[in-house]
Amino acid sequence: MSRFPDTVLSCVLSCVALVAAFVLSACAPEKAEEKITVAAEKSASPLAAYAGSSIGYYGYGSDATPAQIAGWDIDVRPDGLGLPEGSGSVADGEFLYDEKCAHCHGAFGEGAGRYPALAGGQGSLRDARPNKTVGSYWGHASTLYDYIYRAMPFTEPESLSPDETYALTAYVLYLNDLVEDDFVLGKENFTTVTLPNHGNFTPDPRPDTNNTRCMENCRDPNSITITSEVESTVIAAATTDDVQAKTAQVEPETPGQTVYRQYCGICHAAGVAGAPRVGDSAAWRARLEKGLEAMVKNAIQGTSSENGVMPPKGGFTQLSDEQVGEAVRHMVEASQ
Repeated sequence: MSRFPDTVLSCVLSCVALVAAFVLSACAPEKAEEKITVAAEKSASPLAAYAGSSIGYYGYGSDATPAQIAGWDIDVRPDGLGLPEGSGSVADGEFLYDEKCAHCHGAFGEGAGRYPALAGGQGSLRDARPNKTVGSYWGHASTLYDYIYRAMPFTEPESLSPDETYALTAYVLYLNDLVEDDFVLGKENFTTVTLPNHGNFTPDPRPDTNNTRCMENCRDPNSITITSEVESTVIAAATTDDVQAKTAQVEPETPGQTVYRQYCGICHAAGVAGAPRVGDSAAWRARLEKGLEAMVKNAIQGTSSENGVMPPKGGFTQLSDEQVGEAVRHMVEASQ
């Protein structure tokens, strides 16, 4: 008789467990779907701001904040732009120099070991072995300030304050007999300092070139000519009307051209990793045997062959199927 209640109790507990399992199984799909939906929303949120404008966005990273940019924006131009507030004297610079600089650059800026000299060398630029220092060769005091602030001391770059950098700059100028021993350098008088070799730096008159990268069938170097200064002057003297007329003749890019330039040209301009080079009609003709739409499908889904491998959409999965198709059609038309 003592076992009967135990048996009944076991049956009751089993029934309760079955009911609980049934209830949980009925609710589980709904909760699972809810979790999946939330996870999907979280994973999509970084790209939400770029919806409908994927051109120029590579699917990773984020815009730099003003604070992040400010941490890198420490350069100083010859006209003084970028100089921070502050000042420093030759006397203060001497103590800093002895402590942080002399063991590499010498007690008087003459250089120690293989480290460069900072002073001396005036009049040596025409020698077979000129001594290029701040006083003999450099063109702008801003280069000195910028380099010290950005990269010195060698073992502790960016450890100097603006005032310390002004002081060290003033002392190096003093070592080159460019300022007096009571000189104080600051933002207000920085641009009044002119280095002796400043006037001997001239702009490079050679024109810019825009060459297309190539891995094979490259242009013969002997066929390349440099535009003369006279020709450059003639081009520069073109009237505004001529420039506007030529600009008006330039047709805007098609969507396919834009996608190709920003994404596809990385490989297809030079034939990288077996990609058919744009302009190589034979390479494109062989691929067109299966039809244009088959090519577009391969470009979207990815393909591999003995010639190479192309990942889906060239690795830029943020591109739409339509954008990929436009780019393929542009490359085919440009290779006929």
